[in-house]
Amino acid sequence: QVQLVESGGGLVQAGGSLRLSCAASGRTFSRAAMGWFRQPPGKEREFVAAINWSGGITIYADSVKGRFTITRDNALNTLYLQMNSLKPEDTAVYYCAADIDQAPPPPVRIYEYDYWGQGTQVTVAS
Repeated sequence: QVQLVESGGGLVQAGGSLRLSCAASGRTFSRAAMGWFRQPPGKEREFVAAINWSGGITIYADSVKGRFTITRDNALNTLYLQMNSLKPEDTAVYYCAADIDQAPPPPVRIYEYDYWGQGTQVTVAS
């Protein structure tokens, strides 16, 4: 069992930055592919970024490529999402997810992930 807790969301002006964190419990974090997803108001949940167990492979949605960076610290059991040059369309609830024992590349589809956090709200004001 893995428990995931996101933090770091908030209100920011367009062009600003935020760093989201996802703290994971359990000893399986270092074996898990991890992902960030988001759900904008009134829309479906969508893929943002994913990273394999070692951090050596990362994948990004086209909408965030070059602005967001996904990283992980296996010693701290923590996943991060650095978000720069934020836009109003980045406003959403952001979720982290874990897929245990996933062979590379890390998955990008919602149904491929086993565990989810409760989400953290990011609001970007224009």
